[in-house]
Amino acid sequence: MELTRDVYRLSQRFPQHELYGLTSQARRAAVSVPANIAEGHTRDSIKEFLHHISFALGSLAELETLFLLAESLGYFRHEDVVALLNKCDQEGKMLRALQKNLKRKLSSP
Repeated sequence: MELTRDVYRLSQRFPQHELYGLTSQARRAAVSVPANIAEGHTRDSIKEFLHHISFALGSLAELETLFLLAESLGYFRHEDVVALLNKCDQEGKMLRALQKNLKRKLSSP
């Protein structure tokens, strides 16, 4: 959720004409990460949890892409995007570790 808060703060700097474009898309992708983790955690099976972890990882990749695009359009300083991408990388590592652990549980008798 910390990453989502950071995205909301940083996305306030998008130009007004991006309100329904990059701003909205980045915020939806950012919210999707913890929302999918939470939803998957409440499901009845590890398989369903893994499915939602996969969605969260996809949203994380989408978020990274959107901010790289925003940087290339000159909306953000390189340093701001690098800081956000580092947080995305950390989040991705945690999610992949969780995913690996859940897969191990799923395959053990």
